[in-house]
Amino acid sequence: MKIDVQSLDTFNQLAHEGAQEATRSMTQMTGIEATVEVTRISLVDRKDIGEELGNDAEFVGVQFGFDGALTGETVLIFEREQSAAIVEALVPGGMADESMAQSSVKEIGNIMMSGFIDGWAEHLGTSIEHTPPSYIERQGKDVLPEGPETDEHDQVFVFRSEIQWEGEDVSFYIYMLPEYTPLTELMAEHGSSGTDAIPIKKLAAFNQMNREGTRRAAENVEMMSGIETEAEVSQISFAPIEDVPKRFGKETHVGTAVEFTGAPSGFLLVLFDEQSAITVAEGLMPVDMDSDELTDQHKAAIEELGNIMTSGFVDGWANVLQRSVEHTPPRLVHDMGQAIIDPLAAQLGQHQRHAFMIDSTMKTEELEFESKIHALPNEQELRKALDDLDVDRADQTEADADRLF
Repeated sequence: MKIDVQSLDTFNQLAHEGAQEATRSMTQMTGIEATVEVTRISLVDRKDIGEELGNDAEFVGVQFGFDGALTGETVLIFEREQSAAIVEALVPGGMADESMAQSSVKEIGNIMMSGFIDGWAEHLGTSIEHTPPSYIERQGKDVLPEGPETDEHDQVFVFRSEIQWEGEDVSFYIYMLPEYTPLTELMAEHGSSGTDAIPIKKLAAFNQMNREGTRRAAENVEMMSGIETEAEVSQISFAPIEDVPKRFGKETHVGTAVEFTGAPSGFLLVLFDEQSAITVAEGLMPVDMDSDELTDQHKAAIEELGNIMTSGFVDGWANVLQRSVEHTPPRLVHDMGQAIIDPLAAQLGQHQRHAFMIDSTMKTEELEFESKIHALPNEQELRKALDDLDVDRADQTEADADRLF
């Protein structure tokens, strides 16, 4: 079974338009003007669904099951503190009574998500039924379902839309978790068997390859520092190229950027938030520093650490692909996330309309730091690299080069 870039684009746009319809419904109910900032499709291990939500933030929202041409679950969630503004806009004074607040969230969710699901059904020319809304209230990633219990695939496709209340620091999210087989069959039907079609199993194998690259990066950090470092999450996402910078937001990051060449070519970023950069520089590097601000010594340490992590990640790719992948010396970056990625996405955007984004996370229990590795490969060259994967054996591999080829 194959999917192509056009099919991925069609379904990503369908999710985006569904989120827009849901947002318009909310505006009619509450008068709140909001926009859909980013919609993306991600292929991720089931256990890592919603990892970007963390473990501590408290969320409330509604959850639906849906069945028909597509089967699965979808949720609309708000951070608890931000939900108050939404409820008050719908029912002034509604937050004073807990049952009324929950009822208001369910009412908003019911209207929004009905439009979301109906939009999918109309576009696909089929019927999709959904259950009544259930109120949910949990912390971090636990607010999301694990996906349909009948789905035995370890990796699942997740649709995620972020909606921003204009003029306010309030965001809310729509997650759609369809069952793997019905979704991929529909995606194959809406695609083609042309030269840009990719066997779906190859994307799953590629995700395993990224996990291997992250594992090697973690090993390099551990060898350098003696501190046990773990590769946490790996996922591959698809979105229009112009949406990629929006994912990085306005938070300030410190790290390194390199350009890699070979098959595929593209860009690779190792990024820390500013506090993590200070923590990791002082904890992992053999230098004595003690400052609440980022100094030149911190930056030099981060540059060296980024080089070590990049080499590990790229070497992991090269070992699995059994081909040379070179990269430029690391360039230190220290800016808003969107400003860092903007010129790189623009350069790739000269030759492609869409982007595959590879995201991995590394953590250590001994220090409070988190590092994210982001790879932005050339789309056409990525497809060429995937052509070398042995699809008949891809479902047996855990990114083991001896069994991939």
